Amino acid sequence: MTQDIHAPDGPGASPRRGLDRRTVLRGATLGAAAPLIPAASAAAATATAGRDRGGERAARSVSFRWLGTAGWRIDVGGRTVLFDPYLTRFRTGLFDDGLDPKTELTTDPTVVDAHIGRPELVLVSHSHWDHLADVPYIAKTTGARVIGTETTYHLLTALGVDPGQISVVKGGEVLDIGTVTVEVVPGLHSRNKNCAYFAPGTLNAPPAKVPGTIADLPEGDTLAFQVTAGEHGPSAFLMGASDFSERAVRGLRPDLAMIAVPTATGTTHRYVPRLLDALEAPGVVVPVHWDNFELPLTGSPVRDPAMDLDAFLAQVGKASAASRIVVPDYRTVYDGDMRPAHR
Repeated sequence: MTQDIHAPDGPGASPRRGLDRRTVLRGATLGAAAPLIPAASAAAATATAGRDRGGERAARSVSFRWLGTAGWRIDVGGRTVLFDPYLTRFRTGLFDDGLDPKTELTTDPTVVDAHIGRPELVLVSHSHWDHLADVPYIAKTTGARVIGTETTYHLLTALGVDPGQISVVKGGEVLDIGTVTVEVVPGLHSRNKNCAYFAPGTLNAPPAKVPGTIADLPEGDTLAFQVTAGEHGPSAFLMGASDFSERAVRGLRPDLAMIAVPTATGTTHRYVPRLLDALEAPGVVVPVHWDNFELPLTGSPVRDPAMDLDAFLAQVGKASAASRIVVPDYRTVYDGDMRPAHR
C-alpha cells in the first residue's frame, strides 16, 4: 500500500487498471456475452496493451477536484460533471453545541460560482442539506441536468428548479451521456450508534411547503454512482454516505473509489473489508466525508472529530494492500490516476 496524504506527489505502488479489464466488465454489466478475464491477466494488461491503446492519455485528459464533504468536480473533454456539490458550508451547530434542525438553508453564489465551472450534469446521492443545499442554485443558474431520487426531484421542483431538468433514477440504470457513462448504484445511508440518522423519510409528492430549513430536506433514499470517462476510463465510484448494498456494488471494479469515511460509532458491519472485497480492490482509494464541512473551502481540510480517518486508512491498508490511498485536499487538481495534474 502506498498512502498519499494532502500532497500526493509521492510514487504510487499500484498501476491503474487497464482498458481490457474495464471493457470486459462494462460489457458484462450491459449483458454482453463476453468472458471475464482473470485479475492477474488484467493487471498485466495495464502495463502493456491498456496504456498503449490510450489508457494513460485518457487518464491525463480527466481531472478531479474534491469539493469537500462527499463532493467532486469531474472534467472530461471540456464537459463538467458535479457530484454532491455542497460549497456554501453554513453553520448548523453540528460541530459546535449541537445540530439545530431549524437552521435556514443558505446559498452563497460567490462561493459556489468559484468552484463549479459550467456543469452539464449534477449527480445527487441523497437529499440531506450537506449534499443538496446548493443544487437548486446550480441547476437554475447553469441549466445543468440533475440526476437523483424521486425525493430529490420533489424537493428541487419545490425550490424552483424546472422539472424538465431533473432525471429520476432508482439504481441499476446505465446512462450514456456523451463523453461519460453514469452507472446508478442503489445505496444506503450510514447510521449512528442507535442505527438511526438525521431526517429520514422519502417523498412521493411535492412537500407541503417550500423547504426552508435543513430539517425540510429528508434523506429520501441514497444512491452511489460510477462515472466512467470516455472510451478508456478511468472509472470512479462515488459515495455520499458510509453504507452500501454489497450485492449492488459487487462487480463494479472501479479504478478509483471515493469512499465515505464512517463515524467512529458507526454500525455497518465490517464496512471497509466488505466494501473493498465487493469492489475487488480498487487501484486507488480516496476517503471523503471526513472533513468539517461548516468551515470554508480554504486552506487545508479540518477533520470532523466524529470521523476516525486514521482507523479508516489502517483498515483500507489491511483489507486491500495493493490499493494506493490518496487523502485529498481542496486545492489540488488531480488527473485520472489521482495524481496532481500539473506533473
